[in-house]
Amino acid sequence: MADHLKFERYYWFDSEVRRGAFPNANCLARRFEISAKTAQRTIDFMRDRLGAPLDYDSHRKGYYYTESGFALPPFEVAQNELLAVLLAQNLLAGAASGVISHSIRSFGRKLFAATGSFGLSEARVNEAFSAVWHGFAPAEAETFRIVADALVQRRQLAFHYFAPSTNAHTERLVEPHHLQHYMGGWVLLARCLDRDDWRKFHLGRMHEVRLSAQPFTPRPASEWQEQLGGAFGIFQGGASVRVVLRFNPFRARWVRDELWHVEQSVEELADGSLLLSFAVADFREVKLRILQFGADVEVVEPVELRDEIMAEIGRMAELYKKG
Repeated sequence: MADHLKFERYYWFDSEVRRGAFPNANCLARRFEISAKTAQRTIDFMRDRLGAPLDYDSHRKGYYYTESGFALPPFEVAQNELLAVLLAQNLLAGAASGVISHSIRSFGRKLFAATGSFGLSEARVNEAFSAVWHGFAPAEAETFRIVADALVQRRQLAFHYFAPSTNAHTERLVEPHHLQHYMGGWVLLARCLDRDDWRKFHLGRMHEVRLSAQPFTPRPASEWQEQLGGAFGIFQGGASVRVVLRFNPFRARWVRDELWHVEQSVEELADGSLLLSFAVADFREVKLRILQFGADVEVVEPVELRDEIMAEIGRMAELYKKG
């Protein structure tokens, strides 16, 4: 078993002992879904190898410390693990108004203090690595905190939501099930009680977010998992169709190295052009992606998407004729 999983058991058991919960092997086994024998070996290791002054109270049926000054030794962290923490801080610097990166920074500094820096420093990592996100609606830090609390505590969430497609503000009451980081922004998948259906909400468009006191029982993942993936882009859940795009030889030089979808198919043609195909459940996002390549790409299939792109090009042509 990975060392970090063992240390998680040690530190959990230590915290339970310190708060006077008198934990035992059965508690540890239930908490980490391990056998009672493995749990008891964990306790024995803490006492015999880590020096924990553990003693068993037969009346309370659990363990306690006979000495108050004991502390578990700091766990070992490899250089690549510290680097991963600092990079995560960098990657998520703009997410949720920086609330995540601030927490990661705090955790990283504790790791440095406990283990030494291995020649790394926060300043050096920030100098050597960076991440740039653009074109997304950032979430307020307080919005992110409340949504995260609702997910962890399994409580209903109320908020005002702005939908650009209808230019309307609505009041929503939802049961949050999953928070997805998508293209720099955060999207909440929730069961909307007002619509009695699954909906996605961009945190950057949520306002006056309130954590309800009402708990809920989460639906099984099999009921909502299809809303998160399977087709191209953020719009999921509907019946998908296969989209085939032909990129000319010039644009193919870039596109052949790009990942548009985890199950995409790429076919190289004799003239140097490229066919890219993948599943799409909704045309809205893929249309925007196609149009950014201008005349370097052609929609081969399906006919419906090809017609929509042609209509959009026609509207663009009319727009520029006015000039």
